[in-house]
Amino acid sequence: MKIPYYPGCTLKSTAKEFENTAIAAMQVLGVELVEIPDWTCCGVVMPLAQDDVMHLVAPARNFVRVQDMGEKRMVVLCTMCYNTLKWAAKRLEDEPDNLETINAFMYLENDYKGGVKVYHLLEILRDEIGWDKIKAAVKNPLRGRKIAPYYGCLLLRPRGIGIDHPENPTIVDNLLKALGATPVKFARRTTCCGSYQAVNRPDVVERAVRRIVESAVESGAEALVTSCPLCHFNLTEAQKRITSKEPNFKTIPVYYFTELMAEAFGVK
Repeated sequence: MKIPYYPGCTLKSTAKEFENTAIAAMQVLGVELVEIPDWTCCGVVMPLAQDDVMHLVAPARNFVRVQDMGEKRMVVLCTMCYNTLKWAAKRLEDEPDNLETINAFMYLENDYKGGVKVYHLLEILRDEIGWDKIKAAVKNPLRGRKIAPYYGCLLLRPRGIGIDHPENPTIVDNLLKALGATPVKFARRTTCCGSYQAVNRPDVVERAVRRIVESAVESGAEALVTSCPLCHFNLTEAQKRITSKEPNFKTIPVYYFTELMAEAFGVK
């Protein structure tokens, strides 16, 4: 199976371990992630204002790249990229006037004809690969590992864009079970990590991360797993800042779900 793959900016820089382990782990499962040629930034956030059409240019240009490959779908790893691209695809389908405006603006590109579907890699694992096939690929079961899935905001919300129940998700829990680990549910698994408040209000992020980490530790987790590079950054860096002030603060490591897949599959 070959699927057009949109990496996004962060997976080419501070989150390269996310991309590398995803490509390697999916090869074990018989899936080739084919990087979309000449992709650009997704735009980072999806505008909610109906008259803000310009923010759809970046997503539409990436959809054109998929279309030029002769494909009708794309898979995304980064949660923020997924949310932005999924929103944009839906809006361009629902608002043909927006699509017409975008195509007029991108006069050096082929027209985007619509119809490209956006999927998160977790959806491919759940709906096309299946937990049984994943379990069968495991060489080094993560037995005894108590790992807490941190879903955050944009993987689950809003309804219709999110890939699982917004308050009681199970998709990463089921993946962990297939890998042999013990998933740990904790109260803060779907709360925000502070997002881009990290830029000008790191204190806000530290408060959010403290609550998330303490909730996971109190529930018995020995590690957190996420699918969002921004969440990974906030959870990791804020813990460092907290411990620099409070050496006794109980920290917890943070992994991407693909790192755990690669480990369980025995990928070097």
